[in-house]
Amino acid sequence: MAFLKFMNESGVVGWTILLTGIGSLILVAERAKMLYKEYGMNSEEFMGKVQTLVLAKKLDEALLMCAQLEKKPLAAAFKTILEKADRDDDSIFQAHDIALSENIPLYTKRLHYLSMLANVATLLGLLGTIHGLILSFQAVAQADPAQKQALLAQGISVSMYTTALGLAVAIPAMVFFSFLTSRQNELMEEMQEKCSKLAELLTSAHIPNLTRQNVFPDHVSTTMTPPNPGSKVS
Repeated sequence: MAFLKFMNESGVVGWTILLTGIGSLILVAERAKMLYKEYGMNSEEFMGKVQTLVLAKKLDEALLMCAQLEKKPLAAAFKTILEKADRDDDSIFQAHDIALSENIPLYTKRLHYLSMLANVATLLGLLGTIHGLILSFQAVAQADPAQKQALLAQGISVSMYTTALGLAVAIPAMVFFSFLTSRQNELMEEMQEKCSKLAELLTSAHIPNLTRQNVFPDHVSTTMTPPNPGSKVS
């Protein structure tokens, strides 16, 4: 096969670049699946449902809905914040910070390795070029005149093949890295925006002049009885 001949002439460096390319493809497939399918959701619709339940004081239903979608980082972050909905404002904002710190790394996980593999492929191509040039110079300096032309051609071919193979791996890897980074940043910004809105909603609830104790009373006294209109006040 032409491909096997190409790889054999590329030498050890060529096979190493190929393994780097396979690793890049696996990483691209895994990150694309997670960022576009597993972690993607209609955030506006989800936020609207949670907001409706919060304003209706149906926090249990909001928590249940988030728990059912807990594999989605945004829903998991909402769940962390809603669990502190009956606390004071500082606790809610602290839960907001914890939710972001726990779930944002899910978006950034392993993606930086793709950039690293692209750079490694480029450098391996350069290494193959240097290796091929060394073989060529050795052929010129040491080989018998009868073998000199064949060894010189072999050194040049190693040089060109590894350079081409390194670029063939690095260029698509960098393109995919750019697309995935853009998607990653989009999801991170979306999470930060929605979580901030949820924290603000819980702390204000759009109900003026009411404290937390009015909205979420710790206990209701059952011993108090209304005064008797006919009784005299001493």
